[in-house]
Amino acid sequence: MKKEVFIETPYITLGQLLKEESIISTGGQAKWYLRENTVNINDEPDNRRGRKLYPGDTVEVPGTGLFFIRSKQGE
Repeated sequence: MKKEVFIETPYITLGQLLKEESIISTGGQAKWYLRENTVNINDEPDNRRGRKLYPGDTVEVPGTGLFFIRSKQGE
């Protein structure tokens, strides 16, 4: 699944994205989820829940989908 994620702030953290997209149910699960699953950001593996994602970044969550970060302000 490919999905565009629109943000109103300058960035969103990886943990926030996982929660917002219902991949995890609470923010506290992000650390555990990222320890058990490989998430690629711009084709590089990353497991930091605080990783800042900016418009233009792509996030691939294996088994879930590919997310494109976009800015609402740029519409």
